[in-house]
Amino acid sequence: MLGSEKLQEVAEHVLALSSADQTEVLILGSNEYLTRFAVNTVHQNVSETDMAVRVRAVFGKKVGVASGNDLSDDALKKTVEAAETVAQFQQENPEFDSLPAPKPYQEVNAYVEATAVYTPQERAEGVASICAMAQENGLTAAGAFSTAESEIMAANSLGVMAYHRNTLAHLVNVIMSENSSGYATSTNPDISKIDPHAVGQIAVDKALQSRNPTDIQPGAYTVILEESAVADMLLMLGYLGFGALAVQEGRSFMCGHLGEQITGSNISIWDDGLDTRGLALPFDFEGMPKQRVKLIEKGFAKGVVYDTFTAGREKGKTSTGHSLPAPNSLGPIPVNIFMAPGQSTKEEMLASTKRGIWVTRFHYTNPLHPIKTTLTGMTRDGTFLIEDGKITRPLKNLRFTQSILEAFAQAEMLSTELKVNKVWGSFSVCAPAAKIHNFTFTGTTEF
Repeated sequence: MLGSEKLQEVAEHVLALSSADQTEVLILGSNEYLTRFAVNTVHQNVSETDMAVRVRAVFGKKVGVASGNDLSDDALKKTVEAAETVAQFQQENPEFDSLPAPKPYQEVNAYVEATAVYTPQERAEGVASICAMAQENGLTAAGAFSTAESEIMAANSLGVMAYHRNTLAHLVNVIMSENSSGYATSTNPDISKIDPHAVGQIAVDKALQSRNPTDIQPGAYTVILEESAVADMLLMLGYLGFGALAVQEGRSFMCGHLGEQITGSNISIWDDGLDTRGLALPFDFEGMPKQRVKLIEKGFAKGVVYDTFTAGREKGKTSTGHSLPAPNSLGPIPVNIFMAPGQSTKEEMLASTKRGIWVTRFHYTNPLHPIKTTLTGMTRDGTFLIEDGKITRPLKNLRFTQSILEAFAQAEMLSTELKVNKVWGSFSVCAPAAKIHNFTFTGTTEF
């Protein structure tokens, strides 16, 4: 890591090189370390150090972007010139107003030294405990154990100068037999909060429990969705319609429904980049401070997230700190999503279910109808039949086709604890488990 003083020096140098009316520079640095394993053996140990520089040049209402990963004077000059050239050949965007002016942001401590200095040997030891456990049970382990430290500097010619650094540790493992699999994952900025043996044990138990899966007819079932499955649905909600651009373009499920009830009253969803239960980031990629944004509150549609451009398209709106790196066709999206917990344990959910299906996670989830929030995808790595409050047999994986909002309208119970799920790099979703009625499965598989 180069640190705030050095990155400020680089940012100021880039701004001084520019002849544009306005200039923005985004610097993303990282040291990433990864230990991969398969067939109960570590097969890859890699590290990568990178420092990316992204320049946005503005001439009137023409905007151009260029990037590179060389901090030498000549390279920075070429990156600036490339951004300026791109801008000059762009058509004017009549809705573009300006880069943002500086605003104070709240610093968040998301850097843990122990994570930054964690060694390949220590990662290998964690992986070894998982592989040994799998081998003892006649199973095969695969997955990845990664640690990283990152830093970001966002600056512009109007005075923005924002710096943040963080660490991240992430472990994912899949344990397999000839006809079953189990999955578990753990994510935290603090490596000491990740217990590889415990994560491996969960996946091993699922792989053993899901051996010799059986058929079941597709249809509408009560389901207990583990946190990973709920997080998948929340991520899709954020992508499909919790951003201002989606609303402005008329493709969001929030269109025409702000202030109306769209889910059950036990559902509250928000975005908060300052909450360290997730992967905190105090400002966005324009350097604008993160705001806590209520998306759904007690079932009612409350709001969406904005960046500078989309805020400028609506009178009285300001950025909520949700810009992605330019150029960005997605518009602003929530990247630190939280869903309010409930008052139940997963054991209580199970005991209260007469007949249903337990789902560990979803796989290959895709939208079918964004306005209706209808998704389709597959269950994976541990799907089980529930009868009379107990798991009675493993099931072959099922295809689901289900509206997220309709599912959340049928959510009877939510777990008391939230689990952080790493998605899209360092973006996060903190989700509870959920018991949901009338969840629709539309197809079966042979595995």
